[in-house]
Amino acid sequence: MNNFTYRYPYPNNYYVNVPICSYTNMFHPAYWGRGRDNATDYVQQYWRYPNAHNEYRLKDHGKKPFVVNINQAAKQNNTFRTALWTGKHLQVTLMCINPREDIGLEVHHDIDQFLRIEKGQGLVQMGKNKNNLNYKRQVYDDSAIMVPAGTWHNLTNTGNTPLKLYSIYAPPEHPFDTIHHTKAEAIAAEGGHDRSGEK
Repeated sequence: MNNFTYRYPYPNNYYVNVPICSYTNMFHPAYWGRGRDNATDYVQQYWRYPNAHNEYRLKDHGKKPFVVNINQAAKQNNTFRTALWTGKHLQVTLMCINPREDIGLEVHHDIDQFLRIEKGQGLVQMGKNKNNLNYKRQVYDDSAIMVPAGTWHNLTNTGNTPLKLYSIYAPPEHPFDTIHHTKAEAIAAEGGHDRSGEK
């Protein structure tokens, strides 16, 4: 009979494949009962759009259930604005602001807005009056910005690389499947004026 000290959950001096509880097998029922390779295939097939670079298909996926690595999607996006998910009560858009470019001074009277910086740096300005943007903050990777309805605001890229972020509007602000490749295209789509209503 072997004589060794048992330590929970495996005996001493033995190397075994320890079962690991991961997010994959905790939250994806279709994973259960599959082998490791099949599970990987499942995740790539259903949670990513498989292509040579494992990139997401950046288009509007609302109003269907949807899961995405928002950090990866935001960094992958190179358009000024792309709607990623438009529902009945909120909308998620991806944005890419070029160096020395800004979103444009704007106000949403009945919409709360959330923005999160995924890559780059910038300056956010907010205020109750468009001529008095007295709230100013430098923002960087992982900065979250909350803009209450009725607040004038702007975000300027102060770095030397594109500013990558995503924005959540509640309720939605842009039409379903909105894609603006450049800021000029966005202004043209909004009637030739910026979001402040000025030509």
